[in-house]
This record gives sequence, C-alpha cells and structure tokens, in this order.
Amino acid sequence: MPFKRYIEIGRVALINYGKDYGRLVVIVDVVDQNRALVDAPDMVRSQMNFKRLSLTDIKIDIKRVPRKSALIKAMQEADVQGKWDKSSWGRKLIVQKKRASLNDFDRFKLMLAKIKRGALIRQELAKLKKESAS
Repeated sequence: MPFKRYIEIGRVALINYGKDYGRLVVIVDVVDQNRALVDAPDMVRSQMNFKRLSLTDIKIDIKRVPRKSALIKAMQEADVQGKWDKSSWGRKLIVQKKRASLNDFDRFKLMLAKIKRGALIRQELAKLKKESAS
C-alpha cells in the first residue's frame, strides 16, 4: 500500500506534542526539511517541527502562505472540523477526552452500566444456547 499522507501545503495535521497538543492546524508553508509553517483560525501562525505533527487524510486547496481570512474561508468551505469529527481518529480522541473528564462517581456509574449490560448479554446468550440445544 503506497504512502498517501505527504507534507504539502494545505495538508491538515494534528499537533501531537507541546502546548497546542490536540489542535488541528493547516500546513501553509514548508520552511526546511524539519519544519513547517502552520496556522489555524484560533492560533498565531508559527513554525512547527514535523515530529510534532501527525498528518491527517484531510487536505484543503489553498495557495502558499495565505492570509488568515482566506485560510479560515477555505477551512470552512472544506468543512475540516466536520470531516475530522466524522473520522475514526477524531471520534476516538473525543471519546478519550470524555473519559478523561469523568469524575470518580461517573466512572462508578459507567462500571455498573457495563456490569448490567454484560449480565443481559449472558442471559440472552444462555437463552439462545438452550433453544439451539433442544
């Protein structure tokens, strides 16, 4: 299977380390072999090392080093946030954030719900086994 995610202008990336961890950014220019200029609607344009970026499958059509307004418009037209939220990677991160925000009582309620669900599954499985045996 060939490699499909390249460092290119307009590629949407996820920051995987640092103070902006978990933020979606767009690569607007390549500085050198190790760094890119990245930008997002809610952050200041800055250089970022490639090691701190995880490339996504999402790509928007922009020119090199666009104005902030043009970048925001292109991101809205491409529905970057919507595509990200629908992707399995994005959904997994949303679930991780929800789990991290649970307090002790919420985790307890979740544990009880899992126990009840398991009991119901075992009961239904036992009924099916009993029907198939007779």
